[in-house]
Amino acid sequence: QVQLVESGGGLVQAGGSLRLSCAASGGTFSAYVVGWFRQAPGKEREFVSRISWNGGSKYYADSVKGRFTISRNNVMKKTYLQMNSLKPEDTAVYYCAARGGSVADDYPWDSWGQGTQVTVSS
Repeated sequence: QVQLVESGGGLVQAGGSLRLSCAASGGTFSAYVVGWFRQAPGKEREFVSRISWNGGSKYYADSVKGRFTISRNNVMKKTYLQMNSLKPEDTAVYYCAARGGSVADDYPWDSWGQGTQVTVSS
């Protein structure tokens, strides 16, 4: 039942960078796996990245690998997504989500933020 709020979205030209933040409150943040997802107009929500509770395991979708970096600070209760070399196809609403268990479990992503818009111009 952790509450999540995203920030940091905006308009950027292709090749630029943005850093998204996901602030958490409630629950035990350090015990949650945190993920980033995105949804473009007319498309299904898709997975972008996730990070384990201790930050030791990170995983990225092939479409963002090498360009995006996920990190977390459990003291600050924040998760970050550093996005570099942005492309127009990265344009979407970006959401952070949290779930219990470990990265090896299949617990549902049951806590979601409201999203932040990222627009990459060509």
